[in-house]
Amino acid sequence: MEKMFCFQCQETAKNEGCTIKGVCGKTADVANLQDLLMYICKGISHYTVALRKFGIEMNEINKFITDSLFMTITNANFYRSRFITRLRIAYEMRNAAKEQLAKAGGNVDAITFDGALWQGYTEAEMDEKALSVGVLSTENIDVRSLRELTIYGLKGMAAYLEHAFNLGYEVSEIYAFMQKALVATTDDSLSADDLTALVLETGQYGVQAMALLDKANTTSYGNPEITQVNIGVRTNPGILISGHDLKDMEELLKQTEGTGVDVYTHSEMLPAHYYPAFKKYSHFVGNYGSSWWHQVEDFENFNGVILFTTNCIVPPRKTSTYSDRVYTTGASGFDGFKHIADRKDGKPKDFSALIEHAKRCAPPKEIEQGTIVGGFAHNQVIALADKVVEAVKSGAIRKFFVMGGCDGRMNGRNYYTEFAQRLPSDTVILTAGCAKYRYNKLKLGTINGIPRVLDAGQCNDSYSLAKIALALKDAFGLDDLNDLPIVYNIAWYEQKAVIVLLALLYLGVKNIHLGPTLPAFLSPNVANVLVNNFGISGIGTVDEDLKAML
Repeated sequence: MEKMFCFQCQETAKNEGCTIKGVCGKTADVANLQDLLMYICKGISHYTVALRKFGIEMNEINKFITDSLFMTITNANFYRSRFITRLRIAYEMRNAAKEQLAKAGGNVDAITFDGALWQGYTEAEMDEKALSVGVLSTENIDVRSLRELTIYGLKGMAAYLEHAFNLGYEVSEIYAFMQKALVATTDDSLSADDLTALVLETGQYGVQAMALLDKANTTSYGNPEITQVNIGVRTNPGILISGHDLKDMEELLKQTEGTGVDVYTHSEMLPAHYYPAFKKYSHFVGNYGSSWWHQVEDFENFNGVILFTTNCIVPPRKTSTYSDRVYTTGASGFDGFKHIADRKDGKPKDFSALIEHAKRCAPPKEIEQGTIVGGFAHNQVIALADKVVEAVKSGAIRKFFVMGGCDGRMNGRNYYTEFAQRLPSDTVILTAGCAKYRYNKLKLGTINGIPRVLDAGQCNDSYSLAKIALALKDAFGLDDLNDLPIVYNIAWYEQKAVIVLLALLYLGVKNIHLGPTLPAFLSPNVANVLVNNFGISGIGTVDEDLKAML
């Protein structure tokens, strides 16, 4: 396979689209199979949307479509055979939905969308079909832009729903919307206004998905607390857990207890240290390394076993020595990495193989010392609301800067480090996601005992930033979120950042600065709508932006 087209992430080639191989490392054949999986999921959704008119919910399909969306986000799964297998399962799911609709008395012949009908079981058939069903199959660039904006929002939403599901939390109405939206992206009768409304509705359900995950996490593990996290190492062998899934974290900690193996977090798993339920584990040592794209160096130095629970995989270099120490689980996957199977019959995942592997490894190499502070999720910040409000009223805090989002490899992302360094000492940064690694180890000090970097957690915890803003609005007696002394200067990389953006737009937040580049999937006309209606803008130089934002 020589050709593909993917522009769903911030690092897409020339900010236009990857056409030979993904900048992320995704090969053309895998990219195309992901397109085909989305195409078939749209076809399945035609049947499930029709089934709901008869009051019929197919829970297995809800899970399948959610997982499929998650598997296709940036850096999640590079493993061709997983997608071949999943497509064959998709045909079975679709046939079951079609049969169910026929039994219910529905008119299955009225569903004519090709993705609801086509199937090819050989790999050659799949590869050939995949070439014709990707992003560019929608010729109108504005329609394409709005459809993809919706789909990328759904992919981000799927990540939140997957984590919530693993903790036993679901809302069927969200699944229903996601499938309705997938069908809408196949409807050529919808106008640009219709699709723009769909984008905002995606943001509305994104808020619900975030709230659901927040409830799942805090009910299961307690509200995050202000925590000093160790960034040094001990002398025991270790397991480095990356990704986002807290259920995997819980099961790994339980299974490693008393084994002599320490557990460290990497990148987006850092906020696990803020939850009270995990603090009882004495072998839960600290955080190792930095954000996702530093993993090639971090994993070499770690010496021990690495577990990917979700996305953020970087294909290892040919000279890397750690590939045989990496395990994946859940939606993540990479050809050559060992995979831990999903839970069955309510039983935990079995991490015994990687624990035994870890025992044979050398201890981690120390790359830094000290601590970093976090745990400023909405419950903790709201508890400090009186102190925060007083600091604002007294002039001690002039403005808050929401600098959540994603980190990435582009040199232009040094902007965020310089921006944080040069913010006046009477400003506070609110953050969530791995963008914080650009500045969370800087010595920026405090204001009346309040740290100048308040880390709410993972990108999954961006809901906390919205809750904090809403609480401050009430505390100041304001009618409009946009009257708060808050500036939004957000870094994005992949689809979870897209759903965060759409959620903020749904909540009415305006004048968001988005960087380091605006998404390639925004056509000029769609970008103009976002600029004119919501004040979305890119970033400039640090000097220009500081002057404008302050």
